[in-house]
Amino acid sequence: MANKNPKSKIPNLLLPWLDALAITSWGILMLRYWLTNKLNLLIHPNYIWFVVVTGISLIVIGFFKMQELWQRRRRDVTPNGQHISLFPPGWGSVLLLTTAILGFIITPQVFASDKALQRGVTTDLLGSTRVKPQAFRATVRPEERSLVDWVRTVNVYPEPDTYTGQKVKVQGFVIHPPDIGKEYLFLARFVLTCCAADAYPVGLPVKLPNNQEPYSPDTWLEVEGQMMTENLAGKRQLTIAATSLKKIPQPQNPYSY
Repeated sequence: MANKNPKSKIPNLLLPWLDALAITSWGILMLRYWLTNKLNLLIHPNYIWFVVVTGISLIVIGFFKMQELWQRRRRDVTPNGQHISLFPPGWGSVLLLTTAILGFIITPQVFASDKALQRGVTTDLLGSTRVKPQAFRATVRPEERSLVDWVRTVNVYPEPDTYTGQKVKVQGFVIHPPDIGKEYLFLARFVLTCCAADAYPVGLPVKLPNNQEPYSPDTWLEVEGQMMTENLAGKRQLTIAATSLKKIPQPQNPYSY
């Protein structure tokens, strides 16, 4: 009896190849992100080796899967010419392949001020318990602390007057929160603990010198000055009294850990 629906053979023939193609595409995508230094925008450096190994493994699996399918192409045909599907019909492979293709088209972007505001960056973030005092060293000179080091230090010793007059030299990008005046800006960095999904912004308010030109959001600055205490958004906040602000290029790895 002749097959009444010969077109139904086509999806069954393609599905096994889609599985292999989806697996291989994901492996290539992972290695591409690694070779183009985009993995730093997605995951913590401690996990990059795992992604690289996974990418290589997926490519190897995909290659052998395609080789196996090619060898079985003739073997899996019945005497009446009907193809025996190696895999049941499904859309999983199509979705995986589509996602991989989108990964090749869409370039990962660095989180910026809009994302920081969405995630709730304010002057209150200085006391956030999310900022763990990792590698805290009280002997480090104030001017050698990074922006994240300062936030971690304040998280341990929150009294802002303790730091009055201490020198500071930090780098970060500009945010303009709605709860501080125009004579201030907020200098921030994103901290990555595992992957981009859990990245959170931390930073310090900066009091601008008189007649200082305004800086647009997302501008990267190196700020030098001294620490002081200001009343911002109804709270006493540790603030950088800037004596020098210099525009700098966005770092190759803009996140902190």
